Amino acid sequence: MDRKYLKYLILGAITLAIIGIALYIEFDGAALGIVQGISEWLPISSKTQIMIASSYLLNLNLNIASNFSLVYTFGLFMEIGTILASLIYFRKDVVNLLKYLVRKGSPTDRKLFNYVIVSTIVTGLVGAPLYLVVDSLSGAYNLGIPMLILGAVLILDAVLIKIARSKYAVNKDRRTLQSLGIKEYVLVGFAQGLAALPGVSRSGATTSTLLLLNVDAGDAFRLSFIDMILATSGAVVLTLVARRHQVMHAISLITVPGLIISIIVATIISLFMITFLLNEAKKTRILYITAALGIIAIIGGVLSLMLATGGAAAVLS
Repeated sequence: MDRKYLKYLILGAITLAIIGIALYIEFDGAALGIVQGISEWLPISSKTQIMIASSYLLNLNLNIASNFSLVYTFGLFMEIGTILASLIYFRKDVVNLLKYLVRKGSPTDRKLFNYVIVSTIVTGLVGAPLYLVVDSLSGAYNLGIPMLILGAVLILDAVLIKIARSKYAVNKDRRTLQSLGIKEYVLVGFAQGLAALPGVSRSGATTSTLLLLNVDAGDAFRLSFIDMILATSGAVVLTLVARRHQVMHAISLITVPGLIISIIVATIISLFMITFLLNEAKKTRILYITAALGIIAIIGGVLSLMLATGGAAAVLS
C-alpha cells in the first residue's frame, strides 16, 4: 500500500477512535461537534443545523419555536471549533498575513491582506445589524427558504461552469486572487454578511459569489475558507458581548465538558472537510461537486421547512 494512503488510513482510524470515545463520554457535545464540523463547510448553514440538532435530536431543551434567539446565539457560539480548524489548516497564510503587518510580506500577501480586511469590514457592516434584528425575534423563523435560494445559486454556478468549459478547452479565463479588486472584495463581504441570517450558509454564500465572479474553483473555496477566520471570530465576539447571558444559559444545558468536547470534535472533522473540499476543487469534477452542494442545500432547505412547519403546528396546538 502507498505510504501516503497508509498515513491517511492511520489518521482516519485515530480520528474515528477519538470521536467514538467522545460520543461515549459526552454524547450531546460530541454529536453537536459532528454536526458543526460537517455543516460549516456545506451550503446548509451550520447555525441552522445546530439549531435543529439541539432542538429536535438531542435532549438539550433548546426549542426553536419557543426560544429562537437563545438557540440562534448558541449556534453562532458553536463555530469556535471551525475557526480553530481554519487557523490550523491555513496557518501558513495566517503567518504570511502577520508578516505583511510588520512589512515583511510579499505582494501576494498584500493582496490577500486587502481581500480579507475589506471583505471582513463589509461583512461586519452587513452582518452585525442583521444579527441584532434576528436576535430580537421571539417567534419561529423560516429557516428553509434561504437554503433553497442558495441551492439554486449553486446549481446555477454548476451550469455556468459547464457552459464555460464547453466554450473553452481549458480554463484560461478563470480568475485568481491577483485579478480581483475592491469591487469583488465588497461583493464577497456582502455575501458573507448575509450569513448572519439563519439558513444562509457562510461558506456557500461566499463560494457561490466567487464562482459567479469567474474565480477558479480551487481559489474560490480557499478564499472562502480563509475569509471565515476573521469574520466568524468577530461574530463569536459579538455574540459573547451582546448575548452573554444566553450563551451562559446554553452552555449550562450542554455543560462545560460537553462544550469542550464539541469544539474538539468540530475541529477534527473540519480539518478533514477542508482537505476534502480543497482537493476536490482542484480536480475537473468541481462541476459535479458544485451541483451536489446545490442539491444538498435544497434538500436541507426542504427538511428545514418541514421541521419549521412541525414546530409551528406544535406551538399552535
